Amino acid sequence: MKGKDPVKVIREALSKALVFYYPLAGRLQEGPGKKLMVDCNGEGVLFIEADANVTLEQLGDEIKPPFPYWEEVMYEVTRLTCGGFILASLFNHTMLDGVSFVVFLKSLAEFARGADSPSLMPIWEQKILSARDPPRITCTHHEYEKVNESKTQSDVEPMEHKSIYFGPKEISALWSNVPPHLRNFTTFELLTACIWRCRTAALKLDPDQVVRVSCVANMRGKHYNILPPGYFGVGFACPAACTKVDDLCKRPLGYAMELVKNAKDKMNEEYIKSLADFMVLKGRPNFTSEGNLIVSNITRLGLEEIDFVWGKPVYGGPPEGTSSISYHVKYQNKDGEDGILVLLCLARSAMERFEKELKKITQESAEELYEMKMKPTKMLSKF
Repeated sequence: MKGKDPVKVIREALSKALVFYYPLAGRLQEGPGKKLMVDCNGEGVLFIEADANVTLEQLGDEIKPPFPYWEEVMYEVTRLTCGGFILASLFNHTMLDGVSFVVFLKSLAEFARGADSPSLMPIWEQKILSARDPPRITCTHHEYEKVNESKTQSDVEPMEHKSIYFGPKEISALWSNVPPHLRNFTTFELLTACIWRCRTAALKLDPDQVVRVSCVANMRGKHYNILPPGYFGVGFACPAACTKVDDLCKRPLGYAMELVKNAKDKMNEEYIKSLADFMVLKGRPNFTSEGNLIVSNITRLGLEEIDFVWGKPVYGGPPEGTSSISYHVKYQNKDGEDGILVLLCLARSAMERFEKELKKITQESAEELYEMKMKPTKMLSKF
């Protein structure tokens, strides 16, 4: 693709893709009863091109969040002087979720390679997730419980963004601190429990306060897939685990892991239907923000595999986390080692305490792993 303009290629591909993904070229509106709808007026999407007097190499040895100058280069397509480019997308989450977003990007890449239509045609069947008649709430939805908001450090302190890398060595060290009966848990459950516990301790909350962690769960699951292939839109829920601060911070890591797993296991077809009914009966409330961490695992979405003919991206994922949302992103470091980046955002002093808590738990795990290696016993490591 030497000499080809990525702006021209991607813009032409986008114009073709929007024929099939036409609601994205419309305008979101709110109707009676806070009902969201799309005016399919074909006005198109905002497309910005820019040039940056910088090379990919100048952005650092490892391209990962937090990015230097990201607000200056995060336009639709930014050309770099080395021939590389940055592709950035901004979308309203009520229109599509991460799975649908990646499907759209893959279709966009197909059009960039000369395709005439998407390999997977989008299906606009939002009525599948409509409430029952009459609506009835049959499950508990802790992620929407109302709690009293209190003033936090983030209201008065500058916020700091971090991406924490967990490679095979770090993950193996954490597993060494987990009892044998929990070794069949997933790496996501392990990392989420670890981050949740360290973050809660760093916030210095009241010991009796109830805190939550909400795990973003895809409705296209193996055992409760109610969405057809190609379904385009929002298809996820965020079932939450709850516990007191004192219990989370003082009990073993396995306690938090079991809470995370139990929250994920709530997700089934009945939970999805109950959630749709809940939205209608409660007037589409927001997630609980006080003492709630929302965790989204995007390691399997395939953002790092999308190829617009120039090759696979150096990094594919969000530019940062937020004060209430953390992401798990698939990442390969400069040594070619595959691992996971956890994106986090906290008030500056809380971030310092978080790093100390994380260092303490990982060091303890590493020491235990070393002791176990000195013994003639076998340990199951899971990645």
